[in-house]
Order: sequence, then structure tokens, then C-alpha cells
Amino acid sequence: MSTHDLSTGWGRFKAYWGSIWGDHAFLRIGFSNAHWIGPDMVRAAQPWPYQLKYWKKLGIRTIVNLRGGFDASFYALEKEACERLGLTMVNFDITSRAVPTREQVLAARDLFETIEYPALMHCKSGADRAGIMSVFYRHFHLGVPIREAKTELGLRTLHVKQGKTGVLDYVFERYLEEAEPKGISFIDWVQSDAYDPVKIKADFQASWWGTMLTDKLLRRE
Repeated sequence: MSTHDLSTGWGRFKAYWGSIWGDHAFLRIGFSNAHWIGPDMVRAAQPWPYQLKYWKKLGIRTIVNLRGGFDASFYALEKEACERLGLTMVNFDITSRAVPTREQVLAARDLFETIEYPALMHCKSGADRAGIMSVFYRHFHLGVPIREAKTELGLRTLHVKQGKTGVLDYVFERYLEEAEPKGISFIDWVQSDAYDPVKIKADFQASWWGTMLTDKLLRRE
């Protein structure tokens, strides 16, 4: 049950205040980090309710929230806005500093096969979780090879591979180095014993300055 009561003016004010300062929403007033990555998908940072209204007018039907569903001001405001606008909201959990589990990869594939398009998916900043899910979208939904699709993780969308978030890039680098030359598809590699999320993460080394940039200065979630 949500602790954010949007039925009163005071409750709504507190929710917006918490989102603006607690979730750094003030940084997203004029910058949504939004990009069309295919004919039926947009990736973006956490949208404001007024931005959801804009995307609704452009034909978006589904909102995929990559931050998961939990009791936070941004989530309460987003959920209410989607209900008011008639948008389908789907929650999907994935992290920015861990190798996705086999189950998460398969769930992402299933997600892109079942949601109603056009759709918009977002995390907090639109850089990391939206990045790896954009790779999955382009590979699974559009049939783009991993070598090409992985460019969705890049500075164009403010993703910093030198920090701890670079473990997301490393997943695909390992696939391209170990499995692609043998003719093994990405999904077959993920479902094989060779795909070990714990070991892959342990093998990854982030730089100190990249970690400081993403964790201390940018305060990525």
C-alpha cells in the first residue's frame, strides 16, 4: 500500500517535493534523455506526469518502468498519471551494477514479445538500465546483432562504461569474445553453463575515476 496520498493537495505537494529533491527530478524538467531506438520504442529517463501526457499524444501505449514497483514518490506520481492517461504501466526489475541473471535475460526477451507497442521504457537517468534493456530490445525484438545493438550503451545517452555500470558492457564483450566466434547465439550462451553472472561480475574491473563519476558525482541509481 502506498504511503503517498495524492488525493489531497498537501499529499500531492509532498509527493512532488520528494520527487524533485529526493529523486533529483529537477534535473529532468528540461532534459528527458529520450531517444527512439526503433520504430516502436523510446528509451528515456524517469518521466514527469506532464511528459507522460506528451508521449501519450505521440501514440505511446505502454510504459515500462525499469526501476521496479516500490513505495516512492516518483512511482506514485507515475502510476497515477498512467492510470489517468490510459497508459499500461509494466514494472521490470534490473540493476545497473550487476550482470543480469539468466532469468532476467529471458524475462526481458518475453517482455518485448508481449507488451503493446509503441512503448517507452525508462530508468532513473535513462543511461544504464535503459541502456542494457535497449540492447535486449534491439536484439530480441528487432533482430539486430549484439555487436551492433550494444552501442545503446554509450556516452550518447550518458552511460559511463569506466565505472561500476561498465559491467553491463562487459557482459556483451564476454559474449563477443567467447561465444560469437563459435557461432553460438547470445540466448544460447546465456542459457549455457558458460554464462556465470557471479564470475563475470568478479572478472570485471571498474576504474576509480569512473566509479567516482557515476557513484559520487552523477549519483547513479
